[in-house]
Amino acid sequence: MSFTVAIVGRPNVGKSTFFNRLLEQRKAIVDDVSGVTRDRQYGESDWNGKSFNVIDTGGFVSGSSDVFEKEIAKQVLIAVDEANAIVFMVDAHTGLTDLDEAMANVLRRSTKPVFLTVNKVDNNDRLMEASEFYSMGFDKVFFMAAASGSGSGELLDALTEIMPEQIKEKPVSDEELLEGEEGAEKEKVYEVPKFAIIGQPNVGKSSLLNALIGQERTIVSDIAGTTRDTIHTHYNLFQKEFVLIDTAGIRRKNKVQEDLEFYSVIRAIKAVDEADVCMLLLDAEKGITAQDLNIYSLAARKGKGLVVLVNKWDLIQNKETNSARDYENTLKKKLAPFNDVPILFISALEKTRIFKAIETALQVVENRRRRVSTSKLNEVMLRAVENYHAPVVRGHAIKIKFVTQIPTAVPSFAFFCNFPDDVKQPYKNYLENQLRQNFDLSGVPVRLFFRKK
Repeated sequence: MSFTVAIVGRPNVGKSTFFNRLLEQRKAIVDDVSGVTRDRQYGESDWNGKSFNVIDTGGFVSGSSDVFEKEIAKQVLIAVDEANAIVFMVDAHTGLTDLDEAMANVLRRSTKPVFLTVNKVDNNDRLMEASEFYSMGFDKVFFMAAASGSGSGELLDALTEIMPEQIKEKPVSDEELLEGEEGAEKEKVYEVPKFAIIGQPNVGKSSLLNALIGQERTIVSDIAGTTRDTIHTHYNLFQKEFVLIDTAGIRRKNKVQEDLEFYSVIRAIKAVDEADVCMLLLDAEKGITAQDLNIYSLAARKGKGLVVLVNKWDLIQNKETNSARDYENTLKKKLAPFNDVPILFISALEKTRIFKAIETALQVVENRRRRVSTSKLNEVMLRAVENYHAPVVRGHAIKIKFVTQIPTAVPSFAFFCNFPDDVKQPYKNYLENQLRQNFDLSGVPVRLFFRKK
């Protein structure tokens, strides 16, 4: 199940610092100047065995006439409305301000759980001063220093307590790995695949859905999904069965003016969590955007299958023989490093190649569920190792002796060798490419693990 945490607060309280700590990377720009974060940042974190999505918002300034601050304020309200839980961050160094009170007034009207987090509490004096924030009346109050991580564990413990239980992949022991394909066979339980149609506003997501379901209302049913405003359409026709998750629906709100892009991003993230395959829809005239690339890489990290659909291809003027090939090459450069994905040129309006898109997505599902026998895997991959040995590290010759597939939802392979920590990324890339070339894993992220022989 998808669970989203939004980090909100006035400018310069340390929201992006905490966001970077949750993601364990410097994704958001951090500076002492207020207003640095204007675009929303989002990513995935995990704690206590539970994964969740995180949204970093800009600093909330109520009633500002500044064009950027007005836009940020709108998007903070959207994040509050769409998230499952709110981390409301304040600054112990500056103390309680009018801007904090304005943000608090917004959150008091929300029904979402709010975790008041007093940041920059890095000594006992600050802890004493921070007690003034109890006057804001929130039940859940936490003190921490985002820069060092001190106190963040208590906040994360409290957040994960309210998250629903998640089905986690059971760790696989070396003994179970050696069972090879027998262990993989136990995992084969057929489920109707779910395809999420994701992409920026106005790229044709609704048009694609309508073109696919047509007028065959007897075999199509709209089922309200667990995620608000996401429609799950069950398709069962021509011996093909799947569920389409459409993220195009935008609620009309009376009090908040929509930021369509931000809505689409949040809903795309939620749809990615539910899907087996994500169908990224692009506008042929506009190409791929930074937001598209962010969601694409997020889906890949989550182990989802991916298909890229270039819509409105019929509107491209002066197409030549190699136009599609050149467009595809340009796209793959932007999608790197994971660019072994099917790219199709379609027209939802003209219904051109839309059913080919579904056939491709179903093939990606098969690729994602593929189980390779241990004997075949060793025959192919040990030959590849012989053809190109791993570079010698610190005088050690790396010898890979055995390969097996781990019985997990995402294609994962364990390589047993004498010095697993010395296998460098270029050689890992070589092994992954060999797996892709020999076992048809197009559209599927692949995970490689190296263990001591």
